[in-house]
Amino acid sequence: MTADRTLVVADDLTGAMDTGHSFAGRGYETVVRLDSDFDDPEAAVIVVDTDSRYAAADEAASRVRSVVESTDAAVVYKKVDSTLRGNLGVEIAAAHDAMDADATAVAPAHPTNDRLTACGYHLVGGELLTDTEVGSDPDSGIGTAHVPRLVREQIGGPVAHAGIERVSGRSIGEALLPPDDVEPHDRHIVVFDIVHDSHLDAVAAGAHGYDGDVLLVGSAGLAEHVRCPGEPTAESPSVAADPSGVAFGVAGSVNPRTLTQLGAVPENQVVRLDARTAVSAPDDAARNAAVECLERLATEPTVVLTAARDGDTVAATLETARRENVSGRDARERVTAALGIAAETVWEGRDPDGLFLTGGSVAKSVLDRLDADGVALGGEEIDVGVPVGEVRGGEADGTPIVTKAGAFGGNSTIVDALDRLRRV
Repeated sequence: MTADRTLVVADDLTGAMDTGHSFAGRGYETVVRLDSDFDDPEAAVIVVDTDSRYAAADEAASRVRSVVESTDAAVVYKKVDSTLRGNLGVEIAAAHDAMDADATAVAPAHPTNDRLTACGYHLVGGELLTDTEVGSDPDSGIGTAHVPRLVREQIGGPVAHAGIERVSGRSIGEALLPPDDVEPHDRHIVVFDIVHDSHLDAVAAGAHGYDGDVLLVGSAGLAEHVRCPGEPTAESPSVAADPSGVAFGVAGSVNPRTLTQLGAVPENQVVRLDARTAVSAPDDAARNAAVECLERLATEPTVVLTAARDGDTVAATLETARRENVSGRDARERVTAALGIAAETVWEGRDPDGLFLTGGSVAKSVLDRLDADGVALGGEEIDVGVPVGEVRGGEADGTPIVTKAGAFGGNSTIVDALDRLRRV
């Protein structure tokens, strides 16, 4: 790699994709790396998914540290979940140490997507994060909505807070200056209040003009304002006016918004993987689902494979896991594996023209099964945080792809994504 690149380090695949779009949408050649040996010398932005959101803290820190230390980049951006899930503080500290940063600016808010930080507290849809469904994530629950406190609890060190008056006054450089009582070897980490997109731009501009190396930390929102080295060179992709291809989707997220979006897909175009069978026999569940998908694809232009269409299915799957003495996390991992195996079997039998994936773990599982090396992003999106790209390497090389985090998009986003993927 060359020093005039920007490195983005994300903790899950859909996050890597939507944050990569924040750069691709501004014309920067951007690739999401899935294989550690994959590289595109033309890319100005390299996005790496460490797949560490639900990893043990030590392992998450090690993965982040390894990526940052081994990558020569002028700008380092640590992408975090806009709802603060995962090893937030641990990964921030690891990236800070790996690049030997003088300061770290943390701004996970994304006002366009209704994520705000005010008085240090993070809000989603106007509610405190801890009062939302995300706050009780079974794999990564949030104990406090106060961002500085959350980071401080994970790293065991001081974390500063810059209020909205400082951000609005664009006094970012002053906030990034370490106080007199900070030792040279101590980390200086600052969490910024953000309630408007202009505040994100203020943080990015202040970090860019700071006399020292600044690690930028945020979601896709802050990424849209990062000052990158070099000039944009990418061209906008062209698509056919009328849909004529065949699109295949895998919906692994059980977020209520995704379930609502699945409800807009015609019933005859949805195939259900038996999640309860997948808990005890993932291969059997995958094989049965793949057979049904291939049968539907013989007559339908679009098929979406899912393990759940409502909350009752999720509850029944977890009850099956309990009876079989399988943990909730293991059950979810087995269902994820079954969806990936089924997708690979479908690809071997049909080779669709486009691929839609929702849910970070499932997206990674499917692309791993297809031996993909990476995804090139073209700067197009279906909805906020729902980018369009093209698979690089493996069985699906050259295939258009759309990925979506579970909580993103409107009611028609899945239908709109499938329609776009058929315009090959």
